[in-house]
Amino acid sequence: MTSQIGSAVLDMLYETVSGRKTADPDSSYTAKLYAKGTEKISQKLGEEAVELALAAVQEKHQDIVSESADLLYHLTVLWANADIDPEEVYAKLAEREGISGLTEKASRTQE
Repeated sequence: MTSQIGSAVLDMLYETVSGRKTADPDSSYTAKLYAKGTEKISQKLGEEAVELALAAVQEKHQDIVSESADLLYHLTVLWANADIDPEEVYAKLAEREGISGLTEKASRTQE
């Protein structure tokens, strides 16, 4: 099943980026991001999101695929930096399964 393969790849990526938290910033781009802190990691995530959105507007299939991979990479770095395990995100998605997006969004605005 594709989603199981996808989550396995994402889990492996998370393990890799988590392992780089203590690496030498001169030896790893990921370690360099951690050394620069949450603000830089967040900035890079935002940049990748914008690049993905632009690729989508331009309807460039391969760029969408590539920018999606970049976005997911930076997202896993952000998760690891914040000590968020992907399982927490998967559980939240599973919790929302079968709930209308409009209903779910309305429940967040009432918090």
